[in-house]
Amino acid sequence: MAAATEAPHLPAPASVRPEPAGPVTLDWGRTPYAVAWRQQEALVAQRLAGEVGDTLVFTEHEPVVTLGVRPGAARHLVWDPAELARRGIELVETNRGGDVTYHGPGQIVGYPIVNLKSRQDLHAYLRFLEEVLIHSLGSLGLAAGRRPGKTGIWLGSRKIAAIGVAVKRWVTFHGFALNVNNDLGPFAGIVPCGITDGTVTSLRQELGRPFDSAEVKQVLAAEFWAQFKIFLAADRLKPESGDRILES
Repeated sequence: MAAATEAPHLPAPASVRPEPAGPVTLDWGRTPYAVAWRQQEALVAQRLAGEVGDTLVFTEHEPVVTLGVRPGAARHLVWDPAELARRGIELVETNRGGDVTYHGPGQIVGYPIVNLKSRQDLHAYLRFLEEVLIHSLGSLGLAAGRRPGKTGIWLGSRKIAAIGVAVKRWVTFHGFALNVNNDLGPFAGIVPCGITDGTVTSLRQELGRPFDSAEVKQVLAAEFWAQFKIFLAADRLKPESGDRILES
């Protein structure tokens, strides 16, 4: 009886790209805003090329005021660029949705770099991010929610989180900022998100104690990935343009 021979292993055709790895959560530590922006753009390019899977990035920024693409956002600067610089706060114009906001140490910023091709609904994506933040805050002891006619996540008239996103060919970037242990003083230098009938708050201010940022990130990541599966599986609505900027 002739011995069996194993067929030689043939490499996959060059046009066949392997599936990217599963969801990943990264922590970039503290970053200057411009550095994190460049790193986001690199991740977006990799996600579009299928080189990486869906990714949730956490970071804390060096003190910075960022301007979104909403017309007139710069009018909501209380401190002019010279005063911001004197206080060690950078000023950056961005391509995210929304108005003006502040980022600084102690605030957790989340940048989801995820593919929405299977659920092309940016407004539903914003609602998804809101739910992630609301449920995460609930797990941490705060009953937060939406405020009718306003953006972000609130406790009454006190804003605790902001959201501003963008997408490129249905891959998202930018994301959310949650006030955890950060100094709220620099918010006096802006009209946050252009909202004049509210204040800002943080987990630390509301509950009277500092929070372990690693614990908060763990809660956010678990909630994000659990709800993201549900979000992608939900009924699809009419597709929109694949390059957009939105805020919440």
